[in-house]
Amino acid sequence: MLIRHPFTSMLPVVMLFAATGLLSACSGAKVIPPELEEQIDKSLSFSDIQASPQSVQGRTVLLGGEVLASRRVRDGVELEILQLPVKDDDPPADRRTESQGRFLALDRGGADPASFPPGTRLTLVGEVSGEDTRRLDESTYRYPMVDVKHLYVWSEDSYRDRSRSSVGLFGGVGFGFGGGGGRSGSFGGVGIGTGF
Repeated sequence: MLIRHPFTSMLPVVMLFAATGLLSACSGAKVIPPELEEQIDKSLSFSDIQASPQSVQGRTVLLGGEVLASRRVRDGVELEILQLPVKDDDPPADRRTESQGRFLALDRGGADPASFPPGTRLTLVGEVSGEDTRRLDESTYRYPMVDVKHLYVWSEDSYRDRSRSSVGLFGGVGFGFGGGGGRSGSFGGVGIGTGF
């Protein structure tokens, strides 16, 4: 005689909820607005911008990095940023050794410079607006300049969680039925997990 364990009828529901939870946990916040994502010139690297900011002026780019300094200027807030590689909605790279240089970003949104203390990690979409040569330590440095169209500031927690996220899906389902000696029974189990 086949006896159905009550858990077997719930299995599809459990799997559906687990899969939905997994997708929600992995998706995270949308960093780049879809309307701007279409405008980004993905063929341009930071080294291209750095080599000749004037020749790529007016192009929309995706950049990421760490704020080194911020100050109020006539048109908004100017950020000096240590460039760090960034891709899509992921956080900027964690290691400063991956940087290819510095750039200046002008945020005309009326933010307070105090909103961008040194060490703040951010992702931005902006339009290359030219270059500016300034003193840096004992020499001069040519900064590419970008007008900010969209700025996403990574909180410490979200940066840590998103940059170190890893996802695993594992599972097993087992059912056993036995008869003989007047015994019949079933057993089963399902495991699904995520790690971040």
